[in-house]
Amino acid sequence: MKKILITGGAGFIGTEVVKQLSDSGEYEITVLDAMTKQIHGECWKSSYLYKSIETKCHFIKTDIRDFKAVKNAVSDSEYIIHLASETGTGQSMYQINRYNEVNLMGTSNILQAISEAKKESRVRKIILSSSRSVYGEGKYVCPQCGIVHPGPRKKERMTVGDFGVYCEICNSRLALVPTTEDSKITPNSLYAFTKYAQERMLETMCPALGVDYTIFRFQNVYGIGQSLKNPYTGILSIFSSLLLENKPINIFEDGNESRDFINVIDVASTVIKSLETLESSMQIINLGSGNGVSVIEIAKFLKAIYKSNSQINVTGDFRMGDIAHNIADISKAEDILDFKQTISLERGLRDFSEWVLKQEKNDCDYEISLDEMENAGLFIRKI
Repeated sequence: MKKILITGGAGFIGTEVVKQLSDSGEYEITVLDAMTKQIHGECWKSSYLYKSIETKCHFIKTDIRDFKAVKNAVSDSEYIIHLASETGTGQSMYQINRYNEVNLMGTSNILQAISEAKKESRVRKIILSSSRSVYGEGKYVCPQCGIVHPGPRKKERMTVGDFGVYCEICNSRLALVPTTEDSKITPNSLYAFTKYAQERMLETMCPALGVDYTIFRFQNVYGIGQSLKNPYTGILSIFSSLLLENKPINIFEDGNESRDFINVIDVASTVIKSLETLESSMQIINLGSGNGVSVIEIAKFLKAIYKSNSQINVTGDFRMGDIAHNIADISKAEDILDFKQTISLERGLRDFSEWVLKQEKNDCDYEISLDEMENAGLFIRKI
């Protein structure tokens, strides 16, 4: 059997990868995960994610920053899927050292372990989970200047309720187009910067170490198993928690900001396919649905599913570093990996909601996270 190490393998994406790999019967799986409280709660052994994989892998509870532990885990591996990461664009802007330590040094530890093993290393390929956040606002078309890659939106405009994206050359309002892998890299957050730094590490070191790599830039991954405790994991968990308690949902900006959602089942199967697809080696590949949906549409859809009495309020509040829109051009994934979305957003949201209803109610500390961002000057409330 082929030996594979999955860092962050007890996380949301990692557990789905473990389950699908285990079902294939072709891999001996080792999972390395720190089991942080923010994701797994006080008692990690009873968390949904851990319980879903505990019989399907050899599990090592350790931090990706622990070089000795990483070196031991890497030593016998043929494949590595590197998912271990601090996530959350907003949180990264004030927990700077933590994001750099985990995301940069964690990746460095893997590469150092392979380097020290020299000719004894068995590692053939590394798969890295990167993020669409490296594109910043992404790719747009200007009626005057053509294709442009705008920088962050201006606080002055957003404060007066203008959440559009404008050309930095002629000031025309821009129209969104799907972001291709060769688009300009413009990170708007420290999280995005660390993901891009991880990419560059692999692009620089893997050829020197004789190791193949595939880098995936994920869009908004959602689905069953998504943490309901972590206020930085995304709007589906946050909205679900509020809707089930009939609390108001205060939507940022004008509610028309959009995201490209991709189900975790499709993400995991595509990552696994890339392990032994030669054409995917030394490639950076977008992974999303290729379609955008507005935040207010998501809120209304979930409200109907849960039959909630929550009020949906469009507040005009905003977070610095948030993007307006981003949709992936997925033609490369389709060409190289024959990618096809098998879980529609409607079906995926219904499956997710049914799962949420079976879970214990959790306080995701959403308001606390907003207070933290406001104190750091990153969350602006409309007065």
